[in-house]
Amino acid sequence: MAKKDDDRSTPPPLPDPLAVAVADSHTHLDMQNGTPAEGLAKAASVGVTTVVQVGCDVRGSRWAAELAAEFEAVHAAVALHPNEAPRIFLGDPDGWSGQHRAPGGAAALDEALAEIDALAALPQVKAVGETGLDYFRTGPEGVDIQKESFRRHIEIAKRHGKALVIHDRDAHEDVIALLLEEGAPERTVFHCYSGDAEMAKVCAEHGWYLSFAGPVTYKANHALREALAVTPLDRVLIETDAPFLTPHPFRGRPNAPYLIPVTLRAMAAHRGLTEDEMATAIAENTARAFGY
Repeated sequence: MAKKDDDRSTPPPLPDPLAVAVADSHTHLDMQNGTPAEGLAKAASVGVTTVVQVGCDVRGSRWAAELAAEFEAVHAAVALHPNEAPRIFLGDPDGWSGQHRAPGGAAALDEALAEIDALAALPQVKAVGETGLDYFRTGPEGVDIQKESFRRHIEIAKRHGKALVIHDRDAHEDVIALLLEEGAPERTVFHCYSGDAEMAKVCAEHGWYLSFAGPVTYKANHALREALAVTPLDRVLIETDAPFLTPHPFRGRPNAPYLIPVTLRAMAAHRGLTEDEMATAIAENTARAFGY
């Protein structure tokens, strides 16, 4: 019989606390076990005192804004996930919320984006995202819809003076091309950065922030660590994307904001910095990127 600690459903243990408090720049508390208050308290106990709660659809974005209004430690990001926009347009009932949206079409997408626009105006909402392009889960029939949604989110972020949080999966060239075509907001964040070192240099040239998650700790991800190495320190962020992407050595078990120190220590070691130096830079960068 496997030991309890080996159970994939068992949360990893608390890491040693950080001496310098940091933020989790991208998490989904609504998808994690326990209450938000419990998750925030657990994170704060190890020095993760701020989180950015990210919405993926209208309902999740409303929830993020409400949570950020309730908890000082929470800032909200609101958007339609790249895979959500085609579902709305096509009337697919299997979206993030599982709600039937027939008949879909441009009017349905306009209605959803109008609500994201209204939420983006709220003071506790610090970012528009996660938005962008995802060619892994959405087929060719959804590409044009994703691009239109991405353009609209860029415009919303710029009009409200909010940060833009990018979801980029298997779409690096098109994401960058569209950002340059539309004009990226002053504060643009690549969530769960997955590009290589050359792409990181391009992002740095434009002053964009790169947020690194658990995959930077995985043994096979040399290219990702090379990207971290060439990213200017003042453009490095950290996130969990919890409950997904749990860092090594807990990969496959539930992720949560309290595990940020595990990833941060691995990042600091790779950059040849102390954990306090890395934490100080990340804390300053996150506050600057999200404007809080």
